[in-house]
Amino acid sequence: MTTHAHIVGWGHTAFGKRDQSSLEDLIREAVTPALESAGLEPRDIDGIFVGHFNAGFVGQDFTAALPAVVFPALRHTPAMRAENACATGSAAISAALDALAAGRMRRVLVIGMEKMNELSTPQVAATLIKCSYVREEGRDPAGFAGIFGVIAARYFERFGDQSDALAAIAAKNHANGVHNPYAHMRRDLGFDFCRNVSDKNPFVAGPLKRSDCSLVSDGAAALVLSAEPLSGASVAPVRWRSRAQVNDFMPMSRRDPTRLEGAALAWQKGLDAAGLRLDDLDFVETHDCFTIAELMEYEAMGLAPYGQGSRAILDGVTRKDGKLPVNPSGGLKSKGHPIGATGVSQHVMAAMQLSGTAGEMQIPRATRGAVFNMGGTGVANYLSVLQAV
Repeated sequence: MTTHAHIVGWGHTAFGKRDQSSLEDLIREAVTPALESAGLEPRDIDGIFVGHFNAGFVGQDFTAALPAVVFPALRHTPAMRAENACATGSAAISAALDALAAGRMRRVLVIGMEKMNELSTPQVAATLIKCSYVREEGRDPAGFAGIFGVIAARYFERFGDQSDALAAIAAKNHANGVHNPYAHMRRDLGFDFCRNVSDKNPFVAGPLKRSDCSLVSDGAAALVLSAEPLSGASVAPVRWRSRAQVNDFMPMSRRDPTRLEGAALAWQKGLDAAGLRLDDLDFVETHDCFTIAELMEYEAMGLAPYGQGSRAILDGVTRKDGKLPVNPSGGLKSKGHPIGATGVSQHVMAAMQLSGTAGEMQIPRATRGAVFNMGGTGVANYLSVLQAV
């Protein structure tokens, strides 16, 4: 699907354990710079689209109404909440883009947010497992790590031990995240730490170690989208070249666990609609909830043949100085994964790259990039192909 919408402003909180911050605080922290960079006031916004998974992370529900609590000028502005597991942020963006495409709205605000750390680790796992097909997969005590641990084990059985590749992915993303001022963990862990089991890096599920798993984070991100560039904006606009959404079966029993077929179709549709090839992109922000996911996404995007995703990382293709840098922001692995905020955060990171404002994360001369955000185990697959204006 082609679209002519533009990103004209953005804001992003620091991700991490935000124990002293309420959802309202996170909204204020993300939305204020988003509006300021767009050169707009709250009264200029035609609609609000909130991505918030929640599912028990916090007691407050009906959170689409919270932005007006923070910004009273939004009191009568239409607001809605979207939810699509870990692709919740992209679902909110998609709904906002539909409103712009329909001509119902001209300037919209998208907010992605989550507070996960009010729960204990076992409670977080029990909450996230609701994004699986609970009837068949909902009893794994390790939660989604358990499900991806099974996926990794199946992949290893079919294609051999991938521990070196997974450790290289983790090390790459942590090295990149050092330069991201919003990242939850700004620490270069190094390949050796990520490769070897230790007291600080134990096995979590199957062949996955702690360093293979994204962080439990709190945080928010916001975008201002417009049907056209705004003369008052202080940042260079970024436009969608195309977008795609492809769903797949939820039960893993009905799919090959070693393939992300819905993701591959989303990439195919998105690139075709954009009139581009993968080689035309300067970077990708992809959904590395677990390192095995990033490995399999290399194959889904066409960067490596099926079963050979390890080549992309071990040959240096996806490193920051490689042919196609993947997750120059540090990805979910370093930046953190506050569920409802993730898709919006990925788009903010891409907009920073394409506007030349990514600081030490910057990929030189980046003019085109893509964002892939995945809900569940490759169930809800969203791709945005973005371009500098």
